[in-house]
Amino acid sequence: MSFKFAPWPLPANVQAGWTTRQGGVSRAPYGSFNLAHHVGEPASTVAANRGLLRQRLPGAPTVTWLHQTHTNRVVNVTAADPQQGQDGSYCTAIGSACCVMTADCLPVFFWRADGAQVAIAHAGWRGLADKILLATLASFEPGSRIYCGIGPAIGPAAFEVGPDVRAAFNHWPGYERFFQPERGKYLCDLAGLAADQLLSAGVQRVYRANACTVQNPDLYYSYRRDGQTGRMANLIWKLAL
Repeated sequence: MSFKFAPWPLPANVQAGWTTRQGGVSRAPYGSFNLAHHVGEPASTVAANRGLLRQRLPGAPTVTWLHQTHTNRVVNVTAADPQQGQDGSYCTAIGSACCVMTADCLPVFFWRADGAQVAIAHAGWRGLADKILLATLASFEPGSRIYCGIGPAIGPAAFEVGPDVRAAFNHWPGYERFFQPERGKYLCDLAGLAADQLLSAGVQRVYRANACTVQNPDLYYSYRRDGQTGRMANLIWKLAL
């Protein structure tokens, strides 16, 4: 299966989900559904996979691809700039899909309860420490009832980090409980940190895929596990009803 729909209670006019590494035309080490141009695969192969992806999405939305550089910048899909580092996008229009690519980092989905706006953010530990999730929330009108979901990402049993990563979160109340000591380093629950930030900021509920990219090599790309590898696409968009 090349695309998994998020198993969360979304508004009737909202679709969301993520690709797997299956069902495309890429060869090893990108086998087989790599969607990223920057990892070293021929551009024609990536373009073919992106074409397959759009065909498989209900409503065939136009996917807005970002130039992700672990920033905390979030833009309307109409203002996406391939020359600028941008790691989140939002949209109120029908026919455009917000998208981030991942291979261990958190893909975090956002939607208004009434389906009027959707958004998505790419959150590695740097972006999370720099409050990209709060920047994405700021794109919604004040007082909006917002729900979130966290897609497949590196899990707490696989994400070993040093004291520098832990120190990057020392501004966040209670951050210590998301870092478990392990042989002089720490196992970091990145998704737990993200959920805590979102709920503390007023998000109604945070759903989680609970799928570790590192521990599922048949389904997901993982940069930490493989080094040279492809990227999954994580998308959220609005349908016409």
